[in-house]
Amino acid sequence: MKTVVFVDTDIIYDLLANRDPYYQAAAKLFTKADEGKIKIFISALSIANLHYLLSKQLSSQGAKQALRKLRLIVRILPLNEKIVDLALNSEFSDFEDAIQYFCALENDIEILLTRNLKDYKKAQMAVMTAQDFINF
Repeated sequence: MKTVVFVDTDIIYDLLANRDPYYQAAAKLFTKADEGKIKIFISALSIANLHYLLSKQLSSQGAKQALRKLRLIVRILPLNEKIVDLALNSEFSDFEDAIQYFCALENDIEILLTRNLKDYKKAQMAVMTAQDFINF
């Protein structure tokens, strides 16, 4: 059985924007997915956030092209009222992180990968960086 992980927007952005010093760990993580060793899930919110961030660097079309390639190796989880309500009523200081967390939790994903470990201190699942996961 493949390991299933939920990946936060920051790690995907590290990969697509080639952001050092985090790019290498993100690239190794997504290579594992491309090789079929792990299964990566992301939220629909990440796609919107990534398009916004990447279009500032590339263009709208360039951002869409990068996201089309990403889409080949990730599964996208939908957001719904329950996830939004859980995030709105949570103790998370970062609303976007709350949405990501509850999206993973509601889909029974046990590992969340992020660079914002401090925002997930009360998580009911394993939370680690991409580098920690690769070393695991």
